[in-house]
Amino acid sequence: MTTPTNDQLCEWDRAHYWHSFTPMADYEPWVIARAEGSTLYDIEGKAYLDAASSMWCAALGHNHPRVSAAVVEQLGRMAHCTSLGMGADVAVRLAKRLADLAPGDLQHVFFSSDGSSAVEVAMKQALQYWRQCERPQPAKTKYLAFGEAYHGDTIGATAVGGIGRYHDVFGPILCEVIRVDPPDSRKLPPPGGEGWGGGMNPATRFAPPPRTPPHQGEGNRMAEGECAAALARVEAVLAEQADTIAAVIVEPLVQCAAGMLMHPPGFLSGLRQLCDKHDVLLIADEVAVGFGRTGKLFACNHEEVVPDFLCLGKHLTAGYVPMAATLTTPRLYEAFLNRNATEDRTFWHGHTYSGNALAAAAAMATLDEFESGLLDGLPARIAHLGERLCHLAADPLVEHARQRGMIAAFNLTEPIGRQIGRYAMDHGVWLRAKDDLVYVMPPLNIEAGDLDRIFDVISEGLESGTADGRG
Repeated sequence: MTTPTNDQLCEWDRAHYWHSFTPMADYEPWVIARAEGSTLYDIEGKAYLDAASSMWCAALGHNHPRVSAAVVEQLGRMAHCTSLGMGADVAVRLAKRLADLAPGDLQHVFFSSDGSSAVEVAMKQALQYWRQCERPQPAKTKYLAFGEAYHGDTIGATAVGGIGRYHDVFGPILCEVIRVDPPDSRKLPPPGGEGWGGGMNPATRFAPPPRTPPHQGEGNRMAEGECAAALARVEAVLAEQADTIAAVIVEPLVQCAAGMLMHPPGFLSGLRQLCDKHDVLLIADEVAVGFGRTGKLFACNHEEVVPDFLCLGKHLTAGYVPMAATLTTPRLYEAFLNRNATEDRTFWHGHTYSGNALAAAAAMATLDEFESGLLDGLPARIAHLGERLCHLAADPLVEHARQRGMIAAFNLTEPIGRQIGRYAMDHGVWLRAKDDLVYVMPPLNIEAGDLDRIFDVISEGLESGTADGRG
C-alpha cells in the first residue's frame, strides 16, 4: 500500500474506523500522527495539549524516554508468552512489585488486558469464592453498586455500571445488581480552603475563590452528613440482603465518568467497615484513580483501606501497552487451591495477552518513574492545579469547582461546555468537555507552563462570545 495522503487518511478514518464512545453520524476525522510530552500532533502538524491524558491513562505524557527504552529493550528479548502454565520473567517481577506496593495483604495478582476485564475478574472471583470458601454461601450472587458508576463495558462490568446510555440497552444479558445513590460533593457548598468538605483535595492549600463561602466548620458538618446518609443507604441494603450479595464495588474517591463525582472523606473507610460487618466483599475499582492520580499511589491509601479486590489499569503502563491487574488477598486466593487430586477449585479464566511481556516492561518502567521522584513532586503540581481552578471558580458561569489530586472539574450554569471544548481545540488544547462539565486531568508530570496554558485557554473560552453568547 502506498503512503496515503492526509485527505485519504481522513476519508478512511470516516469510512472504516468505528471509534469508541463516538456518535459516528456526525464524526469529524481527527488523526494523530505523533505525541511528545503533554502534546499531541495531528497529521497536519498542529499541536494540542492533552488535558485529558488520552482518556486518563497517559500518566507520564507521551513518548517518555524511560518507558520507551524499556519497551524497546524488552522487544529485543521477547514480546509475549502465554500466562497459561508459564509466565514472562518481567511479568513475574511486576507481580511481586505490585504485591509489595499494594495496601495491606493484597498479595496475589491476576493480569488482564484492560480495566473492564480487571473488574470482570474481580466479579467472577468474588462469586466463585462464595461457592468454595470454608463456609460456602452460594446464594451470594448479586452485587451492590452505585448510581452513575462506570466500571467498564464488558458484560459484568456493564452490569455494575450505573450510567443509562452505557447500560440500559443491554439489560437482558446483565446480572442482578442492587444500586444505591452515592454521596456527591456537588451537593455541598463551594470549598473554602484547606480541610473543606466540598471536594477540594485536603492536601492542597490555596486561597478561596473571591466569594463568601459558608463557615468551614459548617461545610465539614455538611460533608459528614452527606457521607453518613450514603453509608446509611448502603447499610439498609446490606442489613436486609447481605446473604445474597457477593460484593460491593466502588470507584474510590472519584467516579470519573459520572462527571468527576467526588465522595466526601470517610465514605470509603465506612464502606470497608460495613462490608466487614455484613460479611460482604469489597471491590475497589482504581482503574482510573490508581497510581498517583489522587495524590497518593493508590486512592485507597487516603483512608488506609484494604479492599478484598483492587482493580488497576490505565496508569499501570502509562498508556503505552494494554494491561490491567486484579489483586486479592491470601484468604480469597486460598479458596481457589485444590486440596486433593479429585477437587477442582481452579479459576478458569484468562486472556490471550494476560501478563504480556511488553506491557509488563512498560509497567515496571512506569513504577520506576513513580519511585524516582514523580510522587514526591505531585504535591506542588496538585497545589498549582488547585490555584488555577480556584481562579476559574470566580466566573459566574462556573459552579461546583472541585479537585481531588490531579483531577480538577467544574460544572457550568449554562450548557456551553462543548463550545468551550471547540474553542480550546481551535487554540491548541484538547478537552473532553460535556455540555455542563469541563474537567482537566493532565499527565502527572505536566510542566507548569503547559498547565497554565490549559487553564488560560479555558478562561478565554469562558470569556469569549463564541463560548458563552455574551459577546
